[in-house]
Amino acid sequence: MKIDVNNIAKNLNTPLTAPAYPMPPYKFVNREYLNIIYRTDEKALRAAVPEPLEIVEPLVKFEVMWMPDVSGLGAYTEAGQVIPVRFNGEDGDYVHSMYVDNFPAIASGRELTAYPKKLGAPKLYIDSDTLVGTLDYGTLRVATATMGYKHAPMDKELAKSEICRPNFMVKIATDYSGNLRICDLIRTQITDIEVKEAWTGPARLQLFEHALAPLADLPVLEVVSASHILTDLTLNAAQPVYNYLEQK
Repeated sequence: MKIDVNNIAKNLNTPLTAPAYPMPPYKFVNREYLNIIYRTDEKALRAAVPEPLEIVEPLVKFEVMWMPDVSGLGAYTEAGQVIPVRFNGEDGDYVHSMYVDNFPAIASGRELTAYPKKLGAPKLYIDSDTLVGTLDYGTLRVATATMGYKHAPMDKELAKSEICRPNFMVKIATDYSGNLRICDLIRTQITDIEVKEAWTGPARLQLFEHALAPLADLPVLEVVSASHILTDLTLNAAQPVYNYLEQK
């Protein structure tokens, strides 16, 4: 039996008979964050953030997220860097890099939205009295984050405001000749969030040089704050807010 044209057009990703991921929204249960905000080199930061986003302070957030229950995607861990920015007067975060250990999460994040996801091996775990987040790229360690485990309660509204900031990303897609077809700045935001636990404590972050996972290009000059947050939330579709092709 052939797959007719109408049935082909119903599929938004491949393989046709076993799509790589279902459509959003995606609901997360017990999503766990380790966030470390650090001060970095301002010149290096400006080289990483695309216009028209504005840098407010030379800060970066390194985050490790363990997601044990995600509708349609299963369970996975993610780590990367986001940069506090401002766009048209709105404060948010530019998603600079993400490393993920789950293919449906990589494929859906890159294809549907514009999350800059690559395959990596992040981990989030408790080591005695320490919350530990690590990121390996291939067989090499590129980041190690540590935080005192549940040292001090964090205000839940403050925790909510930290992870509810809108995300900005650059979506790029080419035609069959390699020419740009889409080049947009897009915005997305989580909703339906419930902060179950929130903690803070002393923290440290080490980044290691790597050619293809260059987190250390935004060096750690000073750790500003750290948080450990457990949530339920929903991740929604993205919306374009700036077209680079029209500005070209």
